[in-house]
Amino acid sequence: MDNRIDTLEATIAALKRLEKKGVRSVYLDGIELPTVVSPPSAPLPTAVSAPASRAASAARPAPAAAVPAPNPETVASLAALAKTVSACTRCALHQTRTQTVFGVGNPHAKLMFIGEAPGADEDAKGEPFVGRAGQLLNKIIVAMGMTREEVYIGNILKCRPPQNRDPLPAEVNCCEEYLRAQIALIKPKYICALGRIAAHWLLKTDAPLGAMRAGSYTYEGIPVIVTYHPAALLRNPAFKAPCWDDMKKLMALLKDA
Repeated sequence: MDNRIDTLEATIAALKRLEKKGVRSVYLDGIELPTVVSPPSAPLPTAVSAPASRAASAARPAPAAAVPAPNPETVASLAALAKTVSACTRCALHQTRTQTVFGVGNPHAKLMFIGEAPGADEDAKGEPFVGRAGQLLNKIIVAMGMTREEVYIGNILKCRPPQNRDPLPAEVNCCEEYLRAQIALIKPKYICALGRIAAHWLLKTDAPLGAMRAGSYTYEGIPVIVTYHPAALLRNPAFKAPCWDDMKKLMALLKDA
């Protein structure tokens, strides 16, 4: 018993000396270690057993947070809707698009961001908000304590207007059924309208963006927060502070969602 304790104490002391010298790994090839035939009949002294216990605790990975599985019916319905959108020819935009841009994110998201229409990068990739404005939106989402995968991101139009012009009323009328279906399937707790055009369509108003930011609105019973489009923040950095004020208001609401 005493010999084994002495051996363990000497081994631990040697490892600590190596650790102080910067050694983090010890390879045992060719090194003969003492064999313990049977466990000691009494617990080892605390001075010996405690370091090994702490090392084992540190090496043990933290349990992964449980992530609820998506509802298969919702996923299937969104996939079917995306397939329908991909073949849509309701308006002339189908003639100039590279591909449709349906939406991306958590099918059960508490928060849904809605912009106006895809740009050139989105048209090329088939995913909303992937260009410079999308990169800024990602930073905003992270600053809010979330990830892009936790929210849902979409647009009013599923096809890019030529030269990134504003959507025409006729185009919105053709496409709005798809967004309504998306919202109905996802059932977000809150919607964030990115920019004047998205807010005008969702809220059926032509009020200035500043007035809409200060107002209280709902869409089909879902509270809507209106803020600047990320592209506007890139053009005018002075909008970043008020936009962040809007996000802080949204963060406070999401705490109780």
